[in-house]
Amino acid sequence: MKDYLLTPGPTPVPPEVLEAMARPIIHHRTPQFQAILKEVEENLKYVFQTKNPVLILASSGTGAMEAAVCSLLSPGDKAIVVRAGKFGERWGELCEAYGIEFIPIDVKWGTAVDPNDIKKILEKDNKIKAVYVTLCETSTGVGTDVETIAKVTKGFEAVLVVDAISALGAEPVKTDEWGIDIVVSGSQKGLMIPPGLAFITMSDKAWRLAEKSTLPKFYFDLKAYKKAIEKDDTPYTPAVNLIIGLAEALKMIKREGLDNLVNRHRKHSKAVREAVKALGMDLFAPEAYSEAVTAVNVPDGIDGGKLVKTMRDKYGVAIAGGQSQLKGKIFRIATMGYITADDLKKGFETLETVLAELGYKFEKGAGVKTLEKNLV
Repeated sequence: MKDYLLTPGPTPVPPEVLEAMARPIIHHRTPQFQAILKEVEENLKYVFQTKNPVLILASSGTGAMEAAVCSLLSPGDKAIVVRAGKFGERWGELCEAYGIEFIPIDVKWGTAVDPNDIKKILEKDNKIKAVYVTLCETSTGVGTDVETIAKVTKGFEAVLVVDAISALGAEPVKTDEWGIDIVVSGSQKGLMIPPGLAFITMSDKAWRLAEKSTLPKFYFDLKAYKKAIEKDDTPYTPAVNLIIGLAEALKMIKREGLDNLVNRHRKHSKAVREAVKALGMDLFAPEAYSEAVTAVNVPDGIDGGKLVKTMRDKYGVAIAGGQSQLKGKIFRIATMGYITADDLKKGFETLETVLAELGYKFEKGAGVKTLEKNLV
């Protein structure tokens, strides 16, 4: 039985990327690896849509999030944290870990923050140095209007920090054009390689704040990474074969082109949403949806945990369940990265099979038929 991965990270890895990572390892302090790193750096700038360096960390995306706190702020600084889901809450947890006072904007799960709420707080408090937001809140399937938030923060001293871990490669992330100060991301989502790499890019405004940062740090001291990347190098041992795999994945992204890439994700996510509705189910975030992952309310009378477990263990199709207070209440289907139209078709065929087994009543084949119509 072939396994299908429709989870919002890890996502499927293309065969050519797997082949590249399977090659014999090379030493990282060599001209050969430095040439690969240089190419990767330039192609990351293309994906992030920035002229600034994109720093590579050997960590999960949370490592880049932590670096965006400890390498940016100092004791006594304040921040705004938008908490609209589990990963927005993580920004707050990181601030707490470093003793940074923050003003939370708690948003109902399944909805997006109003940029004006951020503006009102910034106008009242000039001690705020950073605004932390999540572009794609993976736990809820919500997309955030980062472009408008960036227009707000441009007029203040505070820097805008965006978690694009799930969004990069699936949704537009126009870092320089929109005026985003810091963007962080990870490897196992839209960039189509296994977990283990994190990325962060910073504007001149953000670097000026980072130069004054006095919070404790060592491995996540971004100044060391910036100094090294200027010489096509890394400050510490990098994840060599992951970077080699990333080189291949970025070539694939450039061949497709960012506009085509985003349009493909839009088509696939719309197809999923329409197929869900054709089965008589409700979207968890019908208005502020993301193109990277779709969250669906589990129908009444259906065991959400059993639905996810049966699809994975009996039929080899992995989707994601809900997290925290949404556990058992929603399931999530990803459309990011190397998830193909055929993968989605198999996913909905299996979803219909398992829903029927669990006693849910619907028109057989309605989901698959609607999906296929919207994928054309």
